[in-house]
Amino acid sequence: MTQSHYDIVISGGGVAGLTAAAVFGQAGFEVLCVDPTPPVTDRDSAGADLRSTAFLQPAQALLERSGLWARLADHASDLQVMRIVDAGGPEAEPRVVKSFDAADISDQPFGWNLPNCLLRREMLAHLDGLERVTFLPGVRSVSLFTREAEARVRLSNDTTAHCKLVIAADGRGSPIREVAGIDVKTTRYGQKALAFAVTHPIPHAQVSTEVHRTGGPFTLVPLPDFEGRPSSAVVWMEDGPAAKHLMEMEIAAFEEAMTARSCHLFGPLTLASRRSIWPIISQVADRMSAERVALVAEAAHVLPPIGAQGLNMSLADMQVLLELAEAAPEDLGRRTMLDAYHRKRHLEIKTRVAGIDLLNRASQVHSQPLRDARAMGLNAIYSLAPVRKTLMQMGLGLR
Repeated sequence: MTQSHYDIVISGGGVAGLTAAAVFGQAGFEVLCVDPTPPVTDRDSAGADLRSTAFLQPAQALLERSGLWARLADHASDLQVMRIVDAGGPEAEPRVVKSFDAADISDQPFGWNLPNCLLRREMLAHLDGLERVTFLPGVRSVSLFTREAEARVRLSNDTTAHCKLVIAADGRGSPIREVAGIDVKTTRYGQKALAFAVTHPIPHAQVSTEVHRTGGPFTLVPLPDFEGRPSSAVVWMEDGPAAKHLMEMEIAAFEEAMTARSCHLFGPLTLASRRSIWPIISQVADRMSAERVALVAEAAHVLPPIGAQGLNMSLADMQVLLELAEAAPEDLGRRTMLDAYHRKRHLEIKTRVAGIDLLNRASQVHSQPLRDARAMGLNAIYSLAPVRKTLMQMGLGLR
């Protein structure tokens, strides 16, 4: 069995894992990243990730430092305004519309949105140019053995990687987390989310829109024009049976349903991709680390897709890990470093997941009195400028 040595082994080659490889490789660490499934970079191919990712301001700064942003900037759509629409009245039409403008707190947009398939394509191209990064698609972690001095990861290609730190970026069902003996607390909502892209006749004007009625938000996030028409990425959250029914609809009926659910804010919506579906949960690991192991991204925390918090929390994980690693390179993967990582991230993660949990439950309600209370709450928050500004800063992770 062939053996090799690295500073860091990253298990998982999704957007989070590839970002971690770029961040630590650019910083001078020897990195190996493995993933059992070769990345799909064409949105029309089987297995394509049809979601998009909104990078908020702090996340963009980390991407800039890693060298990734230079490849991504030209493909990104600015998110200048976050618009919340309450359509929870007896009829499916807007009754409360409030816009949160990034100009109120910053000279930059809230964030920048990119399709996940494109992200993977550009990230792989960037990693090809980093001498200290090795990416092995189609290779999985088979077993993990740790001691105080090092970790050993046996791989499916009959090699063993020795390293100082293992980063688990291998998803909500993380095999590395399971082997490390870290438990998770999971909350299920009975919801599913559909992800797809649309075109529409009315330009989005860099406005991200969440429409709340029942079952969960219907969110449209700006994308670059597609085939000469304005385009948006959509995440449509619904109660499980309703989401399954939507997934199985014929395209014409689905387009009629999603146009109605969007309250016709962008005119008739036209499906511009396949549809994908996945269950909505909240999940938090009991700890962010174990011996020689750090959890990041969905291996550590999963939350409903509200407020673009998911991957941005993941990049905050990497930022803290990077700061600790650079402050004391000799402590890479040691207990002192990983305990500090847990202390710096775990409480904030639990707090944010709890906040998103409340927002999701509010968006899911069916009874008319609760929907009316939700609308009143949105009006109250928006009318208080200091509260509105604080919430925007918290959403960006600036507080």
